[in-house]
Amino acid sequence: MEASITLNSKEQKRLLTLNAVVAGQSTVAEAATSLGLSDRQVRRVLAAYRREGAAALAHGNRGRRPAHATAREVAQQVVALAQSTYAGCNQQHLRDLLAEREGLVLSRATVHRLLAGAGLLLPPARRPPQHRRRRERRSQAGQLVQIDGSPHAWLEDRGARLTLLAAIDDATGQVEAAVFRRQEDAQGYFLLLAQLLERSGRPLALYHDRHSIFRPLLPGSGTPEALAAELAGHPRLPTQFGRALEELGITSIAARSPQAKGRVERLFGTLQDRLVVELRLAGADSLEGANAFLPTYLPRFNAQFAVPAAVAGSAYRPLEAPQEVAAICCFKYRRVVAADNTVTLGPHRVQLLPGPTRRSYAQATVEVQERLDGRLVVCYAGQCLHTTPAPPEAPLLRARKRRAAGAPPTGSAADGPAGGLRGRTAARPDPPQRSTGGPRSGPPSAHHPWRRPFSPVGAARGQSH
Repeated sequence: MEASITLNSKEQKRLLTLNAVVAGQSTVAEAATSLGLSDRQVRRVLAAYRREGAAALAHGNRGRRPAHATAREVAQQVVALAQSTYAGCNQQHLRDLLAEREGLVLSRATVHRLLAGAGLLLPPARRPPQHRRRRERRSQAGQLVQIDGSPHAWLEDRGARLTLLAAIDDATGQVEAAVFRRQEDAQGYFLLLAQLLERSGRPLALYHDRHSIFRPLLPGSGTPEALAAELAGHPRLPTQFGRALEELGITSIAARSPQAKGRVERLFGTLQDRLVVELRLAGADSLEGANAFLPTYLPRFNAQFAVPAAVAGSAYRPLEAPQEVAAICCFKYRRVVAADNTVTLGPHRVQLLPGPTRRSYAQATVEVQERLDGRLVVCYAGQCLHTTPAPPEAPLLRARKRRAAGAPPTGSAADGPAGGLRGRTAARPDPPQRSTGGPRSGPPSAHHPWRRPFSPVGAARGQSH
């Protein structure tokens, strides 16, 4: 029994043309013109057709496996890895990981074909079309840096939900600094700014959202009087982070929409797709492990996604002294020294020691700096003073004794506020004493003294700025 042969449309056309030549209804030259072949090639095909019949018109490689086809073992391995180790990776990222970690160098089209054949491709999410105009990048690195935070399940189910703070250069798309935090706070942005200053220098401008860390609320915000004052052009006092930018000579620009800072928004979209998988492969399951992994990952990320700036060179400005970073990226408060040469900041009391130029600083206005490493530094007239922890007073000792015994607090005024001084607004004077010593429930109200902005003018503790 002869095997059946299936011819495609091109081969069927050849069959009809050759049959006409065999029947004498057409010449070889006419067949060559119709088929787009030379006379010599038509004679060769005609001779084969007379010997073998219609089977001579089928392509010789039909039914054979292509020599450059992906091996079945490799295809099965790719599908298995896409479902297990590299689950959740997009096609491009999967191709990169297969080349880096598995030694499988495949094209993106091949990876797409293998995943599509296994039914692992999800339909892309489609949004309604909108008309937007792309903004030109800044021409030189360091002219503009965009910063923002992204809360996400970066550790998946292996750890707590974290927030990634990142700084990206607008001209090159290079991630200049990044740090994981438990929440978006002023201390995290200070750590981010310190990384940026140490690695690259001072940019000309920072582009950010309108968070209260960057843009303080007016006293009594939300009231008609505060709105009228803002409309009248009443200046806002800077926050702690805004004060640091002023000291560094960095322009602060507040975006009016997320789309305005699309560079950093798209960065987080890419990192939420790639960095989550990379953290899983690295075994990071804590805040410390995630931060330890960032310095090894960011150079690889920048090498792949950064672009050259339109103008060569850099607009980043170096710091005059490296030690300035710790003195600028910190929280600063004005305090009046007590008669016993002590300064109080929240639950902390610091004793000032005699200096070479002044024996006593009683009633002097000093600046207390809460550094990022937890140290308290007291400065007077631009000079750091020698300090030591002050001996605790009797009410504080009694409160510690009650806490050690498990007794409820009595609300002594000496107990002070619970916890540190830093929070979401970052710029606020010393917290007022509460009538109860228990922890505060909920965020402070819009009229709370903690909401008052930072004032560079010296003032006594408890006075309004």
